[in-house]
Amino acid sequence: MNTYNELKMLYGAYLGVSSMDNYKTKEYVVKNIEDEINKFIDKNNMYYHDEVLAEAKKQSLITDLQDSLIILKRLNESLELSLLIKEKIRYLKEEEK
Repeated sequence: MNTYNELKMLYGAYLGVSSMDNYKTKEYVVKNIEDEINKFIDKNNMYYHDEVLAEAKKQSLITDLQDSLIILKRLNESLELSLLIKEKIRYLKEEEK
């Protein structure tokens, strides 16, 4: 995966976890994802990160939530949050039908 898509996935995960209003400690997870984004930007000298964020904001919520599942597993975050995200994805897919 190239750095553009990797950063886009991180931003998607940030947006996806931010949408999880029913998870009480989401602020901690969001902070961990923010830290991961900042480390990634610094490590890769990404001067176009604002463009990537704008592109990530155009994604559907389902895509953001799917990105969240990938990043949460990588960061060893709460299984409870992953299960809530999977439930929300199922609900949104049912709504689309």
